[in-house]
Amino acid sequence: MELSNLSAGALREAFVRRTVSPVEVLRAVRARAEAVEPRLNALWAVAFESAEARARAAEARFKIGEPLGPLDGVPVTVKENLATAGLAMPLGTAAAELAPAPADSPPVARMRAGGLVDFARTTMPDYGMLSSGLSSFHKLARNPWDLTKTPGGSSSGAGAAGAAGYGPLHIGTDIGGSVRLPAGWCGLFGLKPSLGRIPIDPPFPGRAAGPMTRDVADAALFMAVLTGPDARDHMSLPPADIDWEALDGDPAGLRVGLLLDAGCGLPVDPETRAAVEAAARVFEAAGAVVEPMRPFLTRDMLDGQDRFWRARGWSDIASLPEDRRAKILPFIRAWIERAANYSGEDVYSGFAQSMAIRKATVDATQQYDFVLSPTAPIAAFPAELASPTDDPQRPFEHIAFTLPFNMSEQPAASINCGYTSGGLPIGLQIAGRRFDDPGVLRMSRFYEQARPAPRPWPMD
Repeated sequence: MELSNLSAGALREAFVRRTVSPVEVLRAVRARAEAVEPRLNALWAVAFESAEARARAAEARFKIGEPLGPLDGVPVTVKENLATAGLAMPLGTAAAELAPAPADSPPVARMRAGGLVDFARTTMPDYGMLSSGLSSFHKLARNPWDLTKTPGGSSSGAGAAGAAGYGPLHIGTDIGGSVRLPAGWCGLFGLKPSLGRIPIDPPFPGRAAGPMTRDVADAALFMAVLTGPDARDHMSLPPADIDWEALDGDPAGLRVGLLLDAGCGLPVDPETRAAVEAAARVFEAAGAVVEPMRPFLTRDMLDGQDRFWRARGWSDIASLPEDRRAKILPFIRAWIERAANYSGEDVYSGFAQSMAIRKATVDATQQYDFVLSPTAPIAAFPAELASPTDDPQRPFEHIAFTLPFNMSEQPAASINCGYTSGGLPIGLQIAGRRFDDPGVLRMSRFYEQARPAPRPWPMD
């Protein structure tokens, strides 16, 4: 197997045995990225030279048996909205001023303290408010499984990089599905943790950072590095004694909800429904009690969340000079500018629907140990579209399964559960009760081992 395709767990063992060096692995990742990146456009601010210096430092630590942590020397990409000291954060938009960030964000600080070797930032759409790789700043990101399709978003580049073999570890952010959607459409495992499990700066309701990897075990290893409180995140969770590598899980006797109708948004296409139903049967065969769930998200809830996010976007861009505002992706600008005439009641009622989503999600799921659903109702759509509807007045029709768990602060993951007749990956969402991130990882690992063997990765 190519070094760029080795898992983080395999690299950890190889580094300790000194059969492979961090420098060799980074060079293999560089060769892979340089070979396919012109077709994918997953990366920005690539810095292999400075990354190699960090890889050499890790190599020296292994020579004396003093690694900084379990993932010392392992290459990683970072979504470009997670600040790195000295690097600008375009937030996917040409309207941004490219001022260097003054300090590392909490996830980046944790990674560097643990010796991980970050070599590039991954691309995203304008302000992270699309589930596609369309951006006014970055080149159009594409899906390695089919270059005519989107990798998803807003962690677009992370999804593409993971599926294309740019090393084992990638980190994205998620406020309505932005880790899970690209994970599902790119065949990866992606975890949106409980709010505050991975500290983030600035914190915001529903916003989380999460790992995107080729397997569950690597995500668990990554969580061990990323988690823990940070004073910059006033919503970060207190310290917790969690053995992230304890992944053995048995669904026997568990009560599992099966949600196949989100209540609003796009209908689930037949191939996606069939794949999720087949995954549910795997849990049922192992002894879980699988029960169909009634939909709980309403049109008013989804529209209210949309309204509140538009208002937030307008507050961000209203003061921009017109020449800079004109650089924003037209779809995003049309979406945001509708909020220019919102009243205070419009904004408040939108925020209130966020709270309504939170209550409805908790009420509907608390009787279950876990909930299974599609990650998205459809497979990856054409890369050039901003959203499946391509309508800025109906931009969130595809996030009705993922959004509720951001608002309820519950952990939720996406894992591959099959493929369309055209060969595109289909994602199964596994959600758990609030704070039960280890349980979601265990059930994901169970399914990973019990599911039919996935297809080879597209660029291997």
